[in-house]
Amino acid sequence: MFAQLGYYICIPFAWLTRLFYSITGSYGLAIILFTLIVKLVLLPFQLKSKKSMLRMNRLQGKVKDIQTRYANNKQRQQEEMADLYAREGINPASGCLWSFLPFPILIALYSIIRLPLRYFMSMSTEAIEQVRELATSLGYETAAGRVGYEQIYLAKFVHENWSSFQGKFPGLIDLNYNFLGLDLADTARNVIGQFPGGGWGVWGLLLLPIIAALAQLAMSVITMKGSGSADNGTGKTMMYMMPLLTVWMGYSFPAALMIYWIANAVLSALQELFLNKKFNAILDREETDKEREKREKRYAKYEQQKAMMQQRGGAPVQQGSKKKQAQRKEQQHKGPATTENGKIGGRPYARGRSYSQDHYKE
Repeated sequence: MFAQLGYYICIPFAWLTRLFYSITGSYGLAIILFTLIVKLVLLPFQLKSKKSMLRMNRLQGKVKDIQTRYANNKQRQQEEMADLYAREGINPASGCLWSFLPFPILIALYSIIRLPLRYFMSMSTEAIEQVRELATSLGYETAAGRVGYEQIYLAKFVHENWSSFQGKFPGLIDLNYNFLGLDLADTARNVIGQFPGGGWGVWGLLLLPIIAALAQLAMSVITMKGSGSADNGTGKTMMYMMPLLTVWMGYSFPAALMIYWIANAVLSALQELFLNKKFNAILDREETDKEREKREKRYAKYEQQKAMMQQRGGAPVQQGSKKKQAQRKEQQHKGPATTENGKIGGRPYARGRSYSQDHYKE
């Protein structure tokens, strides 16, 4: 079931990559254009989450204050945090959702690159087997080291002997893996034994994982600075772990996947720079509007007190004075709350409210 689901997920990506290859005739350029279009399609969905992340970053001071004040009361801390996010209109999970989208796209593209006849050319299993039989009759051999990437080498053999395959199999494409003098079907691990010789074809393949890691590091630095997590210990660990992981995986994966990683990291970094600048300006303006609204409310309250003062012909009413005035009026209405025994002259509380001259008499 999962294999079938993965096949249907790969179909639109494979069609898009095949379309760009048919237009440009370059496999590497097709992958770069594929990455660009995917970024543009996902951009509208990422805008809201990006703004939410930046707003959360601006609330870090209030969040830390809540965590400090309610450090010993986790339930109250969660309630205060939820109330803060509700007042600010922020969904804490919205910024995380879209950050995971590149992973299924990467997996789908990896399948398209690894199995070009199955996904890129949309050929059936039976047709692929027929292509393999013809290739074998022409001298093609399946090496043990090609496990997992056998279709890539089969597609390369078809390209090198295209005259023997042309027009015989529906959907079969003359797939040229050469891009800027590099063989995008090969891996850095396969050519590392030829270093330092081998020319640009070897040097380029060995440099691609390093370039991908540096692009990944630059993108991580920009993203974490924008989100305010650059000083976070976990954030710093991830910032350096991901590029190292990219280098390690890059030497084992086909070079075509490195082209995607580099293009995706560069475009993501440019997108982060643009969105950070755009939304920070918007948030600055919104905060200014909020402050102006608060000032307007305070001014309206002052005008209301001023109008009341003019009507009464006295001083403006201070906060809390209405309650005191009401208490005084109520006291005057009720009269002095004491007994006749407690009075001395005109002083109703001279001897206390409960004074009784017969209190100690038996």
